[in-house]
Amino acid sequence: MSGSIQDTFFEECEELLEATDEGLTAIEGGDHDPETVNAIFRAVHSIKGGAGAFGLDDLVAFAHRFETVFDEVRAGRMELDGKLIQLLLRSSDQLSALVEVARDGGEIDEAHNDTLLAALDEYIPEEEEDLTFEPMGLGAPAPVADLGIVPEAPAEPQEETYRIRFQPLKEMYGTGNEPFFLFQALKDMGDLTVKLDENELPGFDAMDMSESYLAWDITLVTKDSRSMVEAVFEFVEGLCELSIDGEGDAEAEANALAALDAMFSTPDAPPAPPAADAAEGEAPAVPFEPPVPAPEPEAKPAPAEEKASAPKAESGKQEQRGGPKPTLRVELERVDRLINAVGELIINHSMLAQQIANLDVSDTRDVETELEGFKNLARDIQEGVMAIRAQPVKPLFQRMARIVREASAATGKTCKLVNVGENTEVDKTVIERLSDPLTHILRNAVDHGVEKPEDREAAGKSKVGEIQLSASHRSGSVCIEIKDDGAGVNRPRVKQIAIEKGLIPENAELTDGEIDNLLFAPGFSTAKEVSNLSGRGVGMDVVKNAVTGLGGRINISSTPGKGSTFTIILPLTLAVMDGMVVSVADQTMVVPITSIVETMRGSDDMINSLGADGTLLSIRGNFVPICDVAGSLGLYRESDQQAGVYLLVETETGQRCALAVDDIHDQRQVVIKSLDGVCGEIAGVAAATILGDGKIAMILDPESIIAASPTAAAFDTERRMSNAS
Repeated sequence: MSGSIQDTFFEECEELLEATDEGLTAIEGGDHDPETVNAIFRAVHSIKGGAGAFGLDDLVAFAHRFETVFDEVRAGRMELDGKLIQLLLRSSDQLSALVEVARDGGEIDEAHNDTLLAALDEYIPEEEEDLTFEPMGLGAPAPVADLGIVPEAPAEPQEETYRIRFQPLKEMYGTGNEPFFLFQALKDMGDLTVKLDENELPGFDAMDMSESYLAWDITLVTKDSRSMVEAVFEFVEGLCELSIDGEGDAEAEANALAALDAMFSTPDAPPAPPAADAAEGEAPAVPFEPPVPAPEPEAKPAPAEEKASAPKAESGKQEQRGGPKPTLRVELERVDRLINAVGELIINHSMLAQQIANLDVSDTRDVETELEGFKNLARDIQEGVMAIRAQPVKPLFQRMARIVREASAATGKTCKLVNVGENTEVDKTVIERLSDPLTHILRNAVDHGVEKPEDREAAGKSKVGEIQLSASHRSGSVCIEIKDDGAGVNRPRVKQIAIEKGLIPENAELTDGEIDNLLFAPGFSTAKEVSNLSGRGVGMDVVKNAVTGLGGRINISSTPGKGSTFTIILPLTLAVMDGMVVSVADQTMVVPITSIVETMRGSDDMINSLGADGTLLSIRGNFVPICDVAGSLGLYRESDQQAGVYLLVETETGQRCALAVDDIHDQRQVVIKSLDGVCGEIAGVAAATILGDGKIAMILDPESIIAASPTAAAFDTERRMSNAS
């Protein structure tokens, strides 16, 4: 049971860390809205509270320092300057790393952790846990004597009594919170008396085990402030009924009024210090700030951008009326089983359609109508199930900001990451497997793409390099682009390195695109020395292999002096796709519909020769090379068979080619079956599927078929020579 509760805690941590990153990104962009600051504070505080319940001491210690600094910001006692914002961003990254270590195991980078703790300590006032206060970049606080105020010895904090009524709601237990840990935290603050109220407890026969019937009346005598007592319950805010009454409340109100009088006194006279609030322990020179209204109960902090999208006065009413949408967490394995069942349903439909087509019946219109309804229903179910697996790329993109910050620090450069299309939804499996390729590309962009600040300034650019990470849906696929504004690919150097490594002959004539794509060659690297980011013999071929493993393609385009763009095209899902069923040398195969531009039947006057064996297809005055699919796959036709149908396809580099097939049968949705572990890699084949007649059909990979085509290569060579002349 504790394991499942801890799993729930780590799932909540992902959402809280996402809210923290989102808020800090908004702050970095200039949004210093108090609600954004409060949302970050609540998120970090919630992580600390949950980590304390599970004894994650390292995480608790770091979160506490992080939270304390943010509390100073929230109270208006500290200004969010550029240096502090960068520290908070690095601290957020470290908080994520500590959560990962707590969840997955591993070792903490103690040196880095201690460095950040020391930096945070410099922002924490001396009154907070006896930590030294040396503000970075804010200037030392003015001595009290310089303000014309006679310093007085600080008053000894007085004990105060708080009477607390605490009644958990049933939702509190569902989140893994236990009253015992709250009582334990209160006990550490002073003298605690707890009395159980069981008046609402029904008889055993009438008891509903999912309900909460118990309440507690608590008396706490402590020198700590009321805000610190309230902070104990902040992690269960909205999950319980809570009231806190203290004997010092009236005195605190009087101190607040005195502080207001001091603030609005005559300008010539120095402001009088507010009455010392022994419980709060605040420095006398700190001006009074009206308390921030308590946030409305939420299951988790709302993203800052959602709050900013509606007027503040209205957003609270809307949340009260509608509330957050309920969610349900389901194990991924269960969803996978459901997807497999839907795939079998689609195959079953194809088999039924095939059997009906084979029946020797004169009129099957009614059956075909019902079968069409079955097909539409199966597609609706499939789309609904796939929507369950679909997730926004936002969490992945936010993690990439951490990669860019780390790479920038390691290279001595200043780079910022701009995310576009964060709400684009992609299959969860695709998102998980995209993390490593994106990490490698972004590190490469910082290390090799973006110039050093002095070089950028000399080139008339901003000292801060910009890397844009965007996601969008394009023609039934997902398009991920990583674009930097750096120096672009140094093509002469890339070509020379490729010659030195024996990747191309010395007299090779290559287009700009072909030179750029040499970056994906195995073992290719332009790094001159080994570093933490590059130069270890692992090049961009790792990225290409990972993307290809997802059934996708990657391409690079570059403009010298202006930057480079990596484009990754991926399928929306790894389970089902729309394809065109074709015949190739008596074999039934499937071509992905997203690769096809148009289809046509060829005639003799459309065919033109190229060299000894090559042929070109004339389409509206343009020529495209013809690639015979049967020949590419090593299949042989009967002597009287001719490939008279052409599928015009376009690669990611913009190259067009006509795939020659025997016939087109149908366009349908097919279930993708991986060939990994079955028959290994087959050139020109991406996967397989099961057809309605129960036979297995290969799903073709047009990109690799064109790449291996001698006709396409000869046509490119001819075109380059023509352009050169």
